[in-house]
Formats: sequence, C-alpha cells, structure tokens
Amino acid sequence: MSSGRVSRHARRRMIPAVVTVCALSTATLAPQAVASDTPPYSETYRPQFHYTPQKNWMNDPNGLVYHQGEYHLFYQYNPNGNAWGDMSWGHAVSKDLVHWKELPLALSHDDEEMVFSGSAVVDRDNTTGFGTKKNPAMVAVYTGFDKSTGTQAQALAYSTDRGRTWTKYQGNPVIDIGSKDFRDPKVQWYEPTKSWLMTVSLSAEHKVRFYSSKNLKDWKLQSEFGPAGATGGVWECPDLFPLAVDGNKKKIKWVLVVNINPGGIAGGSAAQYFIGDFDGEKFTADDKGTYTPPGGTVVQDFEGTGFGTWTTTGTAFGQGPSAGALDGQLPVEGFEGKGLANSFHGGDSATGTLTSPSFTVDSPYLNFKIGGGRHPHEEGTVLERGPVPEGTVIGDFEGGSYGDWTKTGDAFGTAPATGTLPGQQQVTGWLGDGLANSFLNGDSTTGTLTSPEFTIDKDYIDFLVGGGAHPAGHADPTAVELVVDGKVVRSATGKDTETLNWAAWDVRDLAGKKARIEIVDDNTGGWGHINVDHIVLSDTRARPLSEETSVNLLVDGEIVSSATGAGSETLDWASFDLRPYAGKKAQIQIADMNTGGWGHLLADRFTAADAPAESVLQRADWADYGKDYYAAVSWENAPGGKRYMIGWMDNWDYAGAVPTSPWRGAQTVPREMALRTVDGRIRLISKPVNSLDSLRIRSETATGIMVKSTSKPLIGPAAEGKALDIEATFSLRDADRFGLKVRTGAGGEETVIGYDATTEELYVDRTRSGTVDFHSTFPGIQRAPLKAEKGKVKLRILVDRSSVEVFGGNGEAVITDQIFPDPASDGVRVFAENGSVKLDEAEVRHLDTYRN
Repeated sequence: MSSGRVSRHARRRMIPAVVTVCALSTATLAPQAVASDTPPYSETYRPQFHYTPQKNWMNDPNGLVYHQGEYHLFYQYNPNGNAWGDMSWGHAVSKDLVHWKELPLALSHDDEEMVFSGSAVVDRDNTTGFGTKKNPAMVAVYTGFDKSTGTQAQALAYSTDRGRTWTKYQGNPVIDIGSKDFRDPKVQWYEPTKSWLMTVSLSAEHKVRFYSSKNLKDWKLQSEFGPAGATGGVWECPDLFPLAVDGNKKKIKWVLVVNINPGGIAGGSAAQYFIGDFDGEKFTADDKGTYTPPGGTVVQDFEGTGFGTWTTTGTAFGQGPSAGALDGQLPVEGFEGKGLANSFHGGDSATGTLTSPSFTVDSPYLNFKIGGGRHPHEEGTVLERGPVPEGTVIGDFEGGSYGDWTKTGDAFGTAPATGTLPGQQQVTGWLGDGLANSFLNGDSTTGTLTSPEFTIDKDYIDFLVGGGAHPAGHADPTAVELVVDGKVVRSATGKDTETLNWAAWDVRDLAGKKARIEIVDDNTGGWGHINVDHIVLSDTRARPLSEETSVNLLVDGEIVSSATGAGSETLDWASFDLRPYAGKKAQIQIADMNTGGWGHLLADRFTAADAPAESVLQRADWADYGKDYYAAVSWENAPGGKRYMIGWMDNWDYAGAVPTSPWRGAQTVPREMALRTVDGRIRLISKPVNSLDSLRIRSETATGIMVKSTSKPLIGPAAEGKALDIEATFSLRDADRFGLKVRTGAGGEETVIGYDATTEELYVDRTRSGTVDFHSTFPGIQRAPLKAEKGKVKLRILVDRSSVEVFGGNGEAVITDQIFPDPASDGVRVFAENGSVKLDEAEVRHLDTYRN
C-alpha cells in the first residue's frame, strides 16, 4: 500500500450487505474487497476476459505496438499501490489480443519524473541509432512529468530485447514547450514523407498538435487542430489513423480520436472522434454544418426585469435575470437574448430555487439551455433539512469526551472536535457542540473510533457524515462502518466536502444482531479525514439534503426528469421528453443547493417544441457512449493493416472508488475498427476481435421467442453465467422497450440492456446492477442513438464479472459500463415493456478465462 502501512482491511474479510440505502457514497461490500485469503485472479469482481494486472492501480493503455509476433500492451501503472500515483508503464503481451501475459514493469518512475502516457514504435530503419536494421529498437515516446516543476514534455526510451528491458534516452526531453498540459504523444511512421508523425495534446487548450521528425529526436511543428466538438473537459490521449470507407481502399478517410475528461456524452470520461482528411501536415475535419435547434413556443426566456410568475427561494438567483456574468464569475456564454437565470448571486455559497407556475403538458418536448456546475439531482434527497430522526443515540459526541467509545491512533484526538480544526476548510452541518473530526494535525494522522456493542432493534441507522471520499473498499479508507460478527456489512464515506450530510442504512435484515460502529481514518493523502456526528438507531430513515445544481421537471410534485451543467459557464441545449406526461400538471424547477466549487447553475430559453434539441455532446461523434471507455488508442503495425483499439474501462469520476482489490482498473476487449456509411453519414464502427471466439467453452441458442409486456428467462439455467458473449436479433412489434437483462439475481439485481423504440436508442441501465453506491455518478442509464435496420435490432453483449460491453447494430452504437453484482446474480432474461417483441434468435456463448 502506498502509505507503507498494513491496512486492517487486509486482515478482515468483508461480506455483502443484503440491502443498502443510498446515502452519501454508501457501499455494499463484497467478499472480493480483501485479497489475502483469496487466490490471485479469483476475486469476485476479477474480469475473466478483460486484461487486469495481478495487483495495483492501472489506467490508460500505452505503447500499443505489434512486434515479432507479439501485441504489446503497456499501461499507466502504480507499482506501489491500488490508487493513482508513481505513474510508470506496466507491460503485458499477447499473440492474439485475447490471451495476455503480464510482464515485469517496463518504464519506472524515479525521483525526477513520472512516466505518463504515450506510444511505441518499431524503428525498422534504425533512424534513431538505438538498434540495428537486423535488430531494430522498440522506441517508447512518452510524456515525462517533471516532479519539481510540474511541466510535461515528450521523452524517449528504447528496448532491443522485445520490450523486456528499457533505457531512457540521455537527450530527453525531445520536445519541451514549458507547458503543464502537453501530453500523450501517439507516434507512427508516415510513409508518403518517410518520416515520423506525432499526434499530441495541448489538453487545457482543447487542441491537438502534429509534429514531424526524421529520427524521433528532432521534431518540427506542422499544425494544430481544435478546439472543436466537445470541449467540456481536457483533451487527452489523441490518436490519428486512416481507414477505408465501406471497405473501399480507394476511398480513405482519417480518424482523429480525442479523449475528453470530464465532459463525455455519459458524463465524466469518454472518447470522441473526428473524421476528415490529413495531408501529411494538417488534419481537416469534415464539415458537419451549423446547428439550428427546433423551433417552438418560448415559455420563459428571462428577458424581463424580473422573473414574472416564477417564484424564488433563497438568494442564489437574485431579484431577476442576470445580463451575463456576475461579480467574481468567469465569462458566461451561449445564452439567448439579453438575460438568463444565473444562481451565482453571492458566489457559489448561495443556494436557492426558481420555480415556474404549474402548467398542463401539451407538447412533446421541453427544450432549454443549461450551464454551470455538474451536480446531478440524486433520488431520495430533499431541498430542506427535515427534523433530526428520533431513536437511540449511539454517538452524538457531546459532553467533551468520547465516553465509552474506543479510540486508536491520533487522528481523532482525546476528545470530540468543536467544529473546524486548524488548517481545515469550514466544517458545517453537524449538530450540537461536538463531532468526530479526524483532521487533527491535518490529513497526515490516522486512527479509529469504535462504539460499544449494541443490539440492532430498529429499522435504520442514521448519521451525519462528511470529509474524504475513500470508501471501505479503498486501500486507505475514510469511512463509517457497521461491523457485525467481526465483518463489515455496511459502509459510508464523505464526498470530499467539509459539509456533513445525512446517510442512512436499512438494517431490517440485521434485526436482533449485535453490532458496533467503527469510524475509520486510514488515509494520509488529500481529503484523508472524515467528519461524523449524531449516529442514531431509528425507525425513520434520514433523507440527505440535496447538493444539486439542476433543472428539474416536476409532475404531480415529483421529479421525473433532471439535467445538470457540465462544469462550464457556456450554456448548451438540453431537452426533456414530455410525451409520457401529456395532459398532466407539471412545473419547471431550477435548483441550486450546492455551496462548493461550481455550486451554481445557468438556465435560459425554455421552449415547448415538437422535437428535441441536441446538445454539443449529442452532436459530437463518440467511439463509445458508455461511462467506462477512456484513453482509447490503437495498435501500430498490426498484421494485415488491421486497426485494433482498446480503452481503459473506467471513468475518472469514480475510478479511485470502484470496489476492487488488490487491483484497480481494467482494459476493454480489443476492438477492430472500421468506417461505414450509416444513414448517409460516415461513422466509426467497432466489433470485438475475432480471436475472442478462442475462449468459447460451449453455447446455447434460442429462436422464435415472443415476449409481451413481461420478463422471463432467456433459455434457462444453461444460459446463465458471469462470462458470456451473447448475440441476439429482435424483430420490432409494438413494444416501447425490449432487450435482455443480464447478471440478474436475488434482491432484484439486474443490468438491463435494451432498445427504446420510442426514442430509437440503445441503452444500458445499471441502477440495480449490484454495488452502485460508492459514488453518486455511478448508477444511471447510458444511451446511444441506434436506428433499426429493416425492422430488426441486433445486439452483441459481452458480459464479464464486472462489466458489460454492448455493440448495437453493426457496431455503430457501443456502450461500455462497469457493474459490480453479487456473485449469485448470473441470470439472463428477455423482456418487453408496453407491448410485444419477437426475439428471432439468440446465441449465448460461455467464455473461459484469458489467462494461459
């Protein structure tokens, strides 16, 4: 572990909770969380046919190259722990892109630098002099992160023994522009000019640069591309490559992949792409034309001096619309006319709501513009804090002492804190005069607080929690834990904020059990502390106070649709589908309940329309529409001119919190890429590599199944499993939604993979996929546009122990999502909603592990 301490979690096995109530990163714990009593590669969530290192943190794929019969997969790797840090290049090789062998560390961090992302090439003509023509060097081109200055520059290392050992070039760096946001070089041989081509990102400027070199050492800037497309986050890990259109080698287009974080189509990290032409110096994207949103009836445009019939609470929105940016705010762009709703009055610390009068829904869509903070509405939260739950108080930390609680370490001091500690941001939200606060002497201290034993005789355990977001599955947690029979059965953590908020555990299944509460600070890094107060056994479930910045649609007083900003002062179009609520009474609510960074919201031009408006994100092109496909790059020098791509199967929103150990991070299945004309437009499509078939153990088939407004087993027990490759073809009838549910099981666990015929979208719903509560942005539904072809919808679904990869149609719509289901959830069901569908054919292939 990175701190050098032996975590107490390495000595105690955790068991899954039967029911977990979502509240502030509450996590259902699974038995894989500790590896000391589990054989390597057999942990509950360990992927079977996706590459993972035996232990420690992994993120971006790097250095993808084919050489002497081996596909090389290097990757960002922390050799010293299960969290991001000490970035180095890990290494694995494969002969078929499916069976992987982990090799020793390739490029290591040192006292001066960390080894960030990059690429690798085979220097066949020995342009560098690092090898010979008979034994050409493999050359890694990587971003060196200077620990002393924070600058990022491009550097070289080389190997003459098939990548097994490496030497860093003494002339490093080879390109240094003095930037702290200049990274991720992708290098290839460009035959027309007999030179090397580097594609590298100016990440904060949303630009990609192209450099040329004859020897990989001396580089000349050729051109820049961008900003373009989605620009809500930094641009990283670019890749440029040519592909034939529709298999026609006389019609070549170039694809520029630009990974973005945050600001992806599903939120957080994602891989967008541009299609265009490259002339050896400059990339020119195809012109997609200008966008004009659908017309309609404007119901609120904030052009008046006041809000009219709309009502406000709090102070965040002021007395009326703003004319742009307010004092202390960055420039505001993208609003229509002269005014907009802007909750930055008083800065991010102010809160409030702006609500429309009730109206009858009589149009199919409500379009509007939105900007500001990315803090989604969370189900179960409230806008106003309710009464303190009544019941048996286990710990309120009043009276100046911890009473009969047991303390270890020095993080919690000798007595409860009376509020904010020296050096700490202001702590808010606790009750009374005291709280448990482990920021004593800063984040460097560690320790635990353990309650006396008590009997669970009520339905809920409610408590206030804040501080760091390091859940119990983390190597170094900051967590509140419920311990029964020596095992952790519930856990909750903060959200990297000093504001305490209510959390609640449903403990009805544990009635009569003896239990203890442990408050754990095992973390010495950033936000390595926890704040806790007023732990109470109660028959009332506490509801956390909302921290959203969102536009909500209320129908009959309940929120049915919600949108949030993208962490940007530029407004963009969003849309609510009103068709399910035709004729009902509704309201529009603009809510700013957040007092932290980006704790404000911008909104404008609410318009009743017959068609949905599309955001910049929706108009951009995405290699994958899921939450978990990032840093996607392709292999150089693959046999047969094939273009294979792989991505890191994670999202920076929650990558450090996913409940896996002793490893954290997985790669997707490698995909073969192609360009196809779809609905008159050239699209990048993908499919799993053919060699995946080598893992097949057996298969089951089903044909001609009619399903009407129900869900039923696809085939039966023979088709159940945790490592599956499923192909299915449906014929549309009149069902609104249909598809397959995988990893179904006890407690209603399921991952829904469906097609929405009303919106012509493929979707994955992982809200009930198992452990989802370790981060607020993890549960949800991801969607990708997909039109039926001749009345049929084709799906290919790769199901692994902790992921699904869904390829819709001919691979033009792809969704990759992690899931963390209970091991017993291995069912496969077919379903239809509000009508019938015909499953023409389905084949379920059971897959073996990739490890030799």
